Amino acid sequence: PMPLPERALIIMAKQPAAGQTKTRLCPPLTPERAADLYACSLRDVIERVRQTTTLVSGLTPVIAHTPPDAAGYFAALAPGFDLVPQTGATLGERLDGVLSGALARGFTQAAAISSDSPSLPAAFLAQAFAALDDPAVDVVLGPCDDGGYYLIGWKRPHAALVRDVAMSQPNTLAQTLVVAAWAGLRVALLPSWYDVDEPDDLARLAADPGLGHHTREFLSR
Repeated sequence: PMPLPERALIIMAKQPAAGQTKTRLCPPLTPERAADLYACSLRDVIERVRQTTTLVSGLTPVIAHTPPDAAGYFAALAPGFDLVPQTGATLGERLDGVLSGALARGFTQAAAISSDSPSLPAAFLAQAFAALDDPAVDVVLGPCDDGGYYLIGWKRPHAALVRDVAMSQPNTLAQTLVVAAWAGLRVALLPSWYDVDEPDDLARLAADPGLGHHTREFLSR
């Protein structure tokens, strides 16, 4: 029998800090509340990743954390997850380092997700690895309503996809697809979802029936 693929599902995570986390939500939130909301969102994303490990064989949950010395915080928050520091000046460099680093450590598939989508269905995460199992797929992307993406995954390093694209822009996904097409890479797209960056996103979150319980409790307070 073929060995099962070893897959890494990596959450890109920051240690919450008032005034440094989710600042675009201030106002209406105070810097402390914005950091609290992010901490709740992170917990819910960790739970979704745990659920995904029951849906996908050979899946290792990973947190890629910043700052690099925050391993203690994340070890307490997510027992059983592998922890790796993020390195690099830009988000693109950090994503490349984390995804390519996972492949270098022996994983055959690696996908990174943001920690800003506390209602993201685990089924979408499972679908990402089903897509990567397809020999006709090189890269999987989970589109975000704001023009970015909530997930990127691949089986071989494709640094240009993250390094040659301006991140956190309304055309980030479109640019990424152009770079992929230029490189001859075949892309699978997951269902679209949303992340929480702007004040308008809070109302959408509050109305979302699939919201994780940490974020739901935060919003009900």
